Amino acid sequence: MTSIAKPKIVHAGLRRNGLGLTIRDYEGGMSTLCAGCGHDSITAAIVQAFFELDVPPHRVAKMSGIGCSSKTPAYFLGASHGFNAVHGRMPSIATGACAANRELYLIGVSGDGDSLSIGLGQFAHAVRRNLDMLYVIENNGVYGLTKGQFSASADVGSKAKRGEENRQPPIDPVQMAMALGGTFVARGFSGDKEQLVPLIKAGLQHRGFALLDVLSPCVTFNDHEDSTKSYAYTRAYRRAVVHADFIPSRQPITAEYAEGEVLSVELHDGSRVLLRKVSKDYNPNNRGAAIDYIRARHRAGEIVTGLLYMAEGDPDLHGVNKTVATPLNELPFDMLCPGRDALAALQSRFR
Repeated sequence: MTSIAKPKIVHAGLRRNGLGLTIRDYEGGMSTLCAGCGHDSITAAIVQAFFELDVPPHRVAKMSGIGCSSKTPAYFLGASHGFNAVHGRMPSIATGACAANRELYLIGVSGDGDSLSIGLGQFAHAVRRNLDMLYVIENNGVYGLTKGQFSASADVGSKAKRGEENRQPPIDPVQMAMALGGTFVARGFSGDKEQLVPLIKAGLQHRGFALLDVLSPCVTFNDHEDSTKSYAYTRAYRRAVVHADFIPSRQPITAEYAEGEVLSVELHDGSRVLLRKVSKDYNPNNRGAAIDYIRARHRAGEIVTGLLYMAEGDPDLHGVNKTVATPLNELPFDMLCPGRDALAALQSRFR
């Protein structure tokens, strides 16, 4: 993850979180992406989310594959662990890290090319395992790093910068994750940080696999009037089905109000949040109904955003495989390597 070092200048009046850190402590290197790239807005949202959650940077492992999107982890949490994997193979590395240390916050940043083409198999199995991580797809419908070919998420009828029209049906990571049994599925837009930060915070706190598909326009190759992944198209056709905020785990706060009303609710820290019911026919806890709704809105040419589906209580990778609670690097040597006699006893069971 090479990048340009960013000068660290901390203003004395900068706000500090519960750990005494400023938001500058959650930044990384200087971005080398194109000016205006949606990925940089996602980076800013990730930095803010970790800062507001009071997460110690050394307890974060950030993963990526290959592509413009996979450069992103170099631009946030410079004091955390990082691994830039082979193209499409990031989920395997994340699975190993998750199994070895369940106390880490795992965040993987990938792209539509990295996840939906060469990495499609790995992505599908990460969802199936309910791997305990936040998986962010920076989705722009194009291979920006190799000069603008259509990716697997390009919509039918969308045109490339040079006028070529895409005729292949797209792969929708949201519908795929829901069909595979994903327990947290959300979609955001890089141009809507107000919605994006709570989604990232909720995904990081979710026990299991949290997919966040973020429409992130490529300003160089796919931000023109014939693109369905441009800033203008996304702003015109996106439809936020759930307006959600994030609240850390404490005593539940309940509220009752009618459709269309706005309600101000006081949180545990004394701050307030505004709730708005925007769609009476949408239930993010009903998988079948959510899939039907997403497909119907897609046929209507709309892009639904927000927390689209969430299931609580399903066992994650640790629950299914009964992994040890203690990170492997903290176990005594005789537990990790029980010796020759234990190996011989194990082998005798298979003779």
